[in-house]
Amino acid sequence: MSLGEISQLLAWGATTAYAIALVAFAMDLARLADRMGVERARAGRSVLATAGAPGVPPAADDAPDAPAAVLASRTRAVGIAMATTTAGFGLHLAAAVTRGLAAGRVPWANMYEFALVGALVAVGVFLGLCRRRDLRFLGTIVVGIAVLALGVGLAVFYTPASAVEPALQSYWLVIHVSIAIVATGLFAVSFATSVLHLLKDSRAAGSPRLAGERWRALDVLPSTRELEALSFRVTAVGFVLWTFTVMAGAVWAEHTWGRYWGWDPKEVWSFVVWVVYAAYLHARTTRGWSGRRAAWFVVVGFATVVFNFTGVNLFFQGLHDYGGVPGGS
Repeated sequence: MSLGEISQLLAWGATTAYAIALVAFAMDLARLADRMGVERARAGRSVLATAGAPGVPPAADDAPDAPAAVLASRTRAVGIAMATTTAGFGLHLAAAVTRGLAAGRVPWANMYEFALVGALVAVGVFLGLCRRRDLRFLGTIVVGIAVLALGVGLAVFYTPASAVEPALQSYWLVIHVSIAIVATGLFAVSFATSVLHLLKDSRAAGSPRLAGERWRALDVLPSTRELEALSFRVTAVGFVLWTFTVMAGAVWAEHTWGRYWGWDPKEVWSFVVWVVYAAYLHARTTRGWSGRRAAWFVVVGFATVVFNFTGVNLFFQGLHDYGGVPGGS
């Protein structure tokens, strides 16, 4: 069995592990939602019991503390989810390394490899952040993105490991595309945070679609303000890296084609991604945009990232079209 085939098997193994973790994360949120209902019922009984007692103020603050208390008491399912995600990350990393060894180069020179390593970075960022803060509630979306990216990559974008076009045989492939991959992973995490922000805010606003018991897990999450702050910080770091990506791409273009900018579809959409996130950061920091508007900005920004990676490569022809290579991603 070749290294390329071993890499493919490891990638399928990582996808399976992430799928198991996804189910476990969902089970954890469901059980936390049940606990949330119990805590609120207890808080309500406490209010009724103390409201009529002389000299005892009503326990009006019990309910707001319930989400934090419930989130702190995690279930066994989240332990399984984190362990399986970590195991999947190990398989995923091994898949990327063996893919690089099989190709004799860095493993991010085509759409399959970009999906492989981009998902690896997203999961790595998630696991790294969880070591500093309890952000395991993001697992359902982040791991879900990883399963989708690996599944589509293996089923649709997969190509055998091989050498690259002469234009890509440059140290800029290591610098330019690696930074783009890290930025994409960060944008995926901020996207997950913003999606949860929008769902939680819609439920709090009384949206009929999110009013049922099946969405009660949203009540357990941190406040929308905390989710928005986390998304902003992660996006800001990703934006700095994407800025370097665009600049490094221009330098590489001048080195390869003799011009810094040529309105190639990949160049244009990479700039569109930069403009959307720059507008978000500007609106957030100087115009006071916050809440749902800011969250939707992040969602739109990640949509442009995904289109830059997939749509531009599939529907447009340009100098970056190396058989599905996201050279300017």
